[in-house]
Amino acid sequence: MGKRILLFIITNVLIITTITIVFSILGMFGIHIPSISATASGQLNYGPLLIFSAVIGFGGAFISLAISRIVAKKLMGVQVIDPDTATGEEKKLVDKVHRMARSAGMMHMPEVGIYNSREVNAFATGPSKKRSIVAVSSGLLQTMDEDAVEGVLAHEMAHVANGDMVTMTLLQGVVNTFVVFLSRIVASIVSRFVQNEGMRLVVHIAAIFVFQILFSILGSIVVNAYSRYREYHADKGGADFAGKDKMKHALQALQSRADMVDDSQTSMQTLKINNKPTLMKLFSSHPPLDERIRRLEEK
Repeated sequence: MGKRILLFIITNVLIITTITIVFSILGMFGIHIPSISATASGQLNYGPLLIFSAVIGFGGAFISLAISRIVAKKLMGVQVIDPDTATGEEKKLVDKVHRMARSAGMMHMPEVGIYNSREVNAFATGPSKKRSIVAVSSGLLQTMDEDAVEGVLAHEMAHVANGDMVTMTLLQGVVNTFVVFLSRIVASIVSRFVQNEGMRLVVHIAAIFVFQILFSILGSIVVNAYSRYREYHADKGGADFAGKDKMKHALQALQSRADMVDDSQTSMQTLKINNKPTLMKLFSSHPPLDERIRRLEEK
């Protein structure tokens, strides 16, 4: 799962920013949203504002979730394997994923795909268990043995079986709500220092965008902290699917190939199983592989 910036967060921020732009344009044309109107004394209506923020916040998160599988496939160039015509290595991949899905009690089988990249990595995403995808890189298939590949697939299937994307969406919705809510409060405070009536609206809108981006970055610390926690949980789930030895072997194989991670797709951080070490640990979606192996050994 590795790169720099989380696809889910970026998509989500773009969506809530787009919604903000739409409402700002409406406001410029005199079409005001009742839920965020100020009182006669110029004070914000905090109750309605919080409701408005929750609608935008959770709306943006769930739209991001709904399109996550489509965006990931397009962005990574995933070739989905047809389970009815698959042969050889592709059939083995499909059979492994489907066996794990049945073991997890899933009624619908995830899509299985391969994307062309020299990186040694894999990812899983989708709005639900029914509409999920597990994909591996061609580099992973070319350099890893069968046991390591099975361990990687097991880890990704654990994400799907645990419903991690839905849980991530709910958390992101809460974070979004506070981002929208606080950015408008701070923007309102800042705009009060502007004397010119015409400029005040411009400053207010500009401040909303600035603080919305700033608070989104701070909010990503919370989201990534949960992402690191879910990696440990997925490792344990992967050990249940494939066996502890295969899961450990997969992590060790990833560790030995940590330099073979494609940095061209900087938005795929939380989708993948492995990412390079970073000094910005608070913004990392994955804990160090050494720590993951240690915790798995303690299981």
